[in-house]
Amino acid sequence: MSEEVRKQEPQVLWNHFADLNAVPRPSKKEERVRAFMVDFGKKLGLEVIEDAIGNVIIKKPASPGMEDRKTIIMQSHIDMVHQKNNDTDFDFLTQGIDMYVDGDIIAAHGTTLGADNGIGVAAIMSVLSSSDIAHPAIEALFTIDEETGMTGAKELDKTILSGTILLNLDTEEDDEIDIGCAGGVDITATKEYELENIPVDYTTAVLTVKGLNGGHSGMDIIKGLGNANKMMTRLLDAMQKVEDVHVESIHGGSLRNAIPREANAIISFKKTDELMDQFKRCKAAIHDEYKSLEAKLDISLTDTTASKLVLSASDSRNLVFTLLGIHNGVYRMSPDIADLVETSNNLARVVLDNGFLQIACLTRSSVDSSKTDLASSISGVMKLAGMNVVLSGDYPGWQPNTDSAILEIAKAKYETLFNHTPRVVACHAGLECGILGERYPGLDMVSFGPNIRGAHSPDEHVEIPSVQKFWKYLLEILKDIPKI
Repeated sequence: MSEEVRKQEPQVLWNHFADLNAVPRPSKKEERVRAFMVDFGKKLGLEVIEDAIGNVIIKKPASPGMEDRKTIIMQSHIDMVHQKNNDTDFDFLTQGIDMYVDGDIIAAHGTTLGADNGIGVAAIMSVLSSSDIAHPAIEALFTIDEETGMTGAKELDKTILSGTILLNLDTEEDDEIDIGCAGGVDITATKEYELENIPVDYTTAVLTVKGLNGGHSGMDIIKGLGNANKMMTRLLDAMQKVEDVHVESIHGGSLRNAIPREANAIISFKKTDELMDQFKRCKAAIHDEYKSLEAKLDISLTDTTASKLVLSASDSRNLVFTLLGIHNGVYRMSPDIADLVETSNNLARVVLDNGFLQIACLTRSSVDSSKTDLASSISGVMKLAGMNVVLSGDYPGWQPNTDSAILEIAKAKYETLFNHTPRVVACHAGLECGILGERYPGLDMVSFGPNIRGAHSPDEHVEIPSVQKFWKYLLEILKDIPKI
């Protein structure tokens, strides 16, 4: 179906997007897409640099008549989030994304689309490959590993770039200009448990939570969507209030920056009418609470082959208590910017296998002290349960600059083109701008992009008319970059 994608307007952008999406590009395994970008730049006869960490920089001189303008940096990341439905047979390591056109949207069959941040990458490629677009000197920066650590931005060579204006093309609302974002820190807890035989006459079953929307753990956290790990924990707690529950294994969630859509646990328990009634009441309560948000929620408890080795009832109980105590969702709203989440946490992944437990969270905040406060609170709960806790991948937020010169240009262009005022906002996602501003102090930065819905989930799709709007807007901004 990529041929249908290639027929959309602007064709140059959609063709580059289709070419990009044919290349597997998981975070931390970007070798093939890095080679693709290097080859792309060299075939155009442009200067191509690959720094030590693996970022690709392609430099293009100004178009005729634009030589007296300031050099700009155009930036997007080349990795993408890999999420798929359980019933989708797809290998992100070897296959290109299977796209389709449905009316005014482009999506993928059962997987993430990679519009985040592939549309931004394709737009930059379109400018680099053009012969008739007016633009100043460009330094195109394609960063790696944005989705799982931002290591590309963190380790960017400090001597490669000379531009003083940065256009980040990695936001997902076409009526917004972003001038700030949240920072984040990864929390990882681990513990090894001693296992024991299950009691005689216990039933073994699989507890499954699936069918949730999932989504971006920053941009979508304000929606109050269901977290499969939290729902699973709630059900386990309801059951253990009646009878001892022995946990054998847990597999919930996947990536830190994706709200968990699915979770399952293999458990053993004494199957009584009281326990089953308690499970049904809790299940009904969850369905009722989330009926307007999670229409496809599916909770089941299905008998399976008896387990042999499980956690003790005491260890199982304390594990459930720990998961209950880990804050998930919005922690604090910004007191200064309307409707902006200041601080949040995503209980992203819970895995228990053969007695080894790993819990992964992503804590975000636009205020470093608040981020530290919440991370310390979560770590404290984990440590009380005897877990080893590591905080890693800390990255700063991007502090808004309302006096930005490029912001004034972007606002004016938007109002002229679309006859209304754009929303100037800060977002609760982890844009690379804060890190890039530390690597290159003094950068004047804005971020914008087309409407992308369902990012970080298999429901991800991008709106074709919005991409057309974004492309038109980008070209007008390029024409009006200030003189040196």
